[in-house]
Order: sequence, then C-alpha cells, then structure tokens
Amino acid sequence: MFEMNLRDTLLQNLTTLPGTREFHIHALVSAPRKHSALYPFAKPKCRAYLQDILILLSEQTTPDSPRILVTAIEAGLYHIPSSSTAILYISKVDSTGQCTAPSPTATLVRALLLHYANPTTRPVPADHLWIHLFARAQTQYLFPNSADFSGKHPLGDVQLCGWWKRVFTDVAVELTPRDGKSALPVVRLFYVLPGFGQTEAEYALKPVNAAHPVTQNYQWTYGHPYSQTEIPLPCPGSDASADSPRNLGLFIPSFDDDPKSRFMDEIAYTTGPEGIKSPPRKRARTGSSVSRGGSYSVTSEGNEGKNDSHIETDDRPLGELGKVSVDEFWERMSFRQECVAGAVTAFFALGIASLIGSAEHSSVSPLAPQAGQVSSKLNKRIITSLMTGVEFSTRERAIRATEVIESTIRRLCEGIAAVPAPEIHAPRPRKPPSPSDDKATNENDSGPTLLAPPRTPPPRMANGKRVVPDVSPNPFPEPEPSLETYELFIYGSVCISNPILKNKAALKENKDSSASPVTVLTVRRLKRKD
Repeated sequence: MFEMNLRDTLLQNLTTLPGTREFHIHALVSAPRKHSALYPFAKPKCRAYLQDILILLSEQTTPDSPRILVTAIEAGLYHIPSSSTAILYISKVDSTGQCTAPSPTATLVRALLLHYANPTTRPVPADHLWIHLFARAQTQYLFPNSADFSGKHPLGDVQLCGWWKRVFTDVAVELTPRDGKSALPVVRLFYVLPGFGQTEAEYALKPVNAAHPVTQNYQWTYGHPYSQTEIPLPCPGSDASADSPRNLGLFIPSFDDDPKSRFMDEIAYTTGPEGIKSPPRKRARTGSSVSRGGSYSVTSEGNEGKNDSHIETDDRPLGELGKVSVDEFWERMSFRQECVAGAVTAFFALGIASLIGSAEHSSVSPLAPQAGQVSSKLNKRIITSLMTGVEFSTRERAIRATEVIESTIRRLCEGIAAVPAPEIHAPRPRKPPSPSDDKATNENDSGPTLLAPPRTPPPRMANGKRVVPDVSPNPFPEPEPSLETYELFIYGSVCISNPILKNKAALKENKDSSASPVTVLTVRRLKRKD
C-alpha cells in the first residue's frame, strides 16, 4: 500500500549527509491502542488511537570504531477516524554531542515529519494531518548526563525556536509539487512565542528567516490555528454550528508534558473567583429514585424520585471551558509559569489538508496491528532503560550505553528476555497449614520472592452496579516481537561517503582572500597655525 516504511525513509534521507561514516538506526512504532485523553473535555467523547514512536540513531566513523548513540526522537501519532485526521506530536528530541559534523539531527527530524506529512508515505488512512510541537530549550532530554559531556553544545532558547521554525519551513516547502500538475495540498504554518507580539517574535527570529526565506504560499501565521477554516480540526465537534454550546475542550488537544494540558485542567475545574475546585460529586442514589426496571435519574433539586427510562447526562462544558474563548486561552498562556520563566518558548503547528480524499478507507479496524509494529510495553521498556539504566557523560560511558540499549532492543525482538516465568501469586492470608499441605507450603516458601505478574483488576462497583470504563479493551492481541520484524522494519544501517562541505568561516575566509585588495588612505591632519 505504501512505498516505504519509516526505517527506510530515514535511511534514505541520511545518505545525503556529507562525510564518510556509517549510521545505524532503530525505528520502533507501537501498534495502535485506544486513547481517550487527547480531548478529555470534549462532549461527546472524541475517539482516537495512539501509536508511540521512538527513533534511535547511532554513528560509526570507521568500520573498526565502536558505535555511539547520537540522536533520539520520541513522538506520538494520534489517529481520529471520524474526522479523517491525524496528529503527529513531537515530544522530545535530543543529541549526545558525540557525532561527526554536521549533525544528522535536523535531517532525521525533517525525514520523520515528511514521512507522515506526505500522503504517499503516511501510514494511517487520514486525509488531513496536524504536526504540533512545544519548543523549550533544555540541556538534555533523552540522554541522561549528556549535558556533562564537553562536546555537547545545546542550543539556546531563541536559537532552538529558530531551528524548529527552519525545520517546519523546509517540510512545508518540500511538500510543494515540483511538476506543477499535481493538486497542491493546503499547507499552513502557525507559531506563537508566549509573551511576544508579532513584531517582537519576527525580530527575534529574523536571522533564521533571512537565511532561509519562505515562499509566498507558505508564509507563517503568527497565532493559533483554531480560528482558520481551510484545514479541518481533528475533533469532530470543533466545526459545530454557532447554536451549539461553546466548549474550549473541542479545540485544544492534550499531550503529555505540555503546558497547554495543565492549563486546560485548571480551566476545566475552575468554577468561579474562589479558585479551583474538584469536580462535583454525583448525588447518591436513593431508594425513591429507583424504578422497577432498575433505571434511575437525578434531576434538579426537589425532582428526585421521578422514574425515567434513561440516565440524564449533562453536556455542559466543565468549569470555565464554556466561557474562555480560544483567543483568550492563548493570551492567558503568556502568563503561565512555563512561558515566563525567563526563557523564550514557542508553540509550532503545521496543518496539511488534501484537496481530494487521498486516504484509502477500508473496513479494517484502526486497532489492527500492521507489519513491523511492536507492543507499547516493549517501547516503554526501552525508554525506561534509556532514561534510567545508562548515561552519556563521557565517550566511554556513551559507548557502553549504546551497546546496552541496542542489544536490549535485539534481545527483546528475539524473545530472549521474554522467557516464561512461573506464575507467582500476590501474598494473601492463608489458613493454618495442615499436615497434608506441608509439602506444598514448603515448595511455595522456598521459591524466589518476586512481584506478582500484572493482572486485570476487578471491575469497579458503584452502588452495586458495575462502572463501565471509558476505554474498552483492545480486541486485538499485542504484536509479538520477532527477529524478522527486527531485520525488516526496526534496525537498519547505511554507509555514506560524500564530499565534505566547507564551513561558513572557511568559505568567508576564501571569499575575502579572493577579493581585490583595498587601499586604505590615511588622513593627514593639518597643523594649526599659532
């Protein structure tokens, strides 16, 4: 169906880098799973499916030299079938500073964005795509203690915002058809620097804009993307008519470790000038409110006890979500702690809409695992090993960490680490042992003390009734890792040998030396007559 998987797309783009070196990549994409927290305050609920993306890139300067991890990217892909829209959220991007110049990070990030932005390689059946990012400068994100390495020079706050703006611009320009015959997709770029006006933001990023001009079709819009109508928004209720109740929760998506999500929570549970309140607790069911059929309803004060055939639901937005507009939300974001802590931050959004429906919609469930995908548990286990089990403060430790992480991925795919363990039950009260149970008791006590395996918790009960969870179980089993999946979809390597480009300082020096000599005239001062 698609021309190239994610791993092959990334390797193909890495071949354009200058120099002689070998890259080794691990591209892990989890199987889709139900996710109800993308628009937690939308009514009705927005059904979305989430895939975790983890990309690890290591470099080898010579065939005999060791591998060293140089770049890591963590992202999430959200698919909303009801609106034929997908969201790619870039969560973290980090480097160790131990690569050969030029760094492959920018090339790798652009290739990832283009893989999902291009309809011919987009691995989900969605006609529209949004890419979201919150840029905040930090010394390290995914590589522990990499900030202690002397060769790592992280970008400053303004430099990082300009770097991301250049990457997004390159992606937008790349989506323009070269032949002029293909239907042009609608591409729009948005950015906001909280606390900055448009003139101040343009001046702060002016050096980047001057070095990388954009075409007329892809001019940046300073502001949020939730008032435009050219590209459909992901949540189906966001295009509701003016007569429907306004709900901020239909527009602002919630991502992990994103200041917008924390601000949305405060707005949702703020009921007045007295501050933040917890959600009101539902009225307890009384005997008079129960009908013979078992159904009940709780209405306004004084109306309890009326028998209805259904449970009334309140579709009103929580807290102040129905009063705060999108423009007011972004204006108030400028006063949030994450945005006024002394460093410049930025929100970026790129929207892509196809003029004609290009996605191939089929009857296949969006939860069905595709070839090359892994389980979300395997992905989380690798992230945990990377964040807590290794460090990158020196070259020797980075080499050792690379060996540990890469071998862990291969062993998990081969199933070596997934050796079935004996079932161990959690400790529970036991009756006094009898002589016939002595043997069994001794065998159980002599076993190793390990944690109990994960188990499905018992159903939650409220007032004698089972509470239905928000997310139903996944009908498809988690994909089993295999060596074939590892070799065909996850791991890949490429050797490059391209001419080395001269740096800007050398080019400037050569340009100055080749220019014609300039004669400097000395001004002679006249003597003042007495």
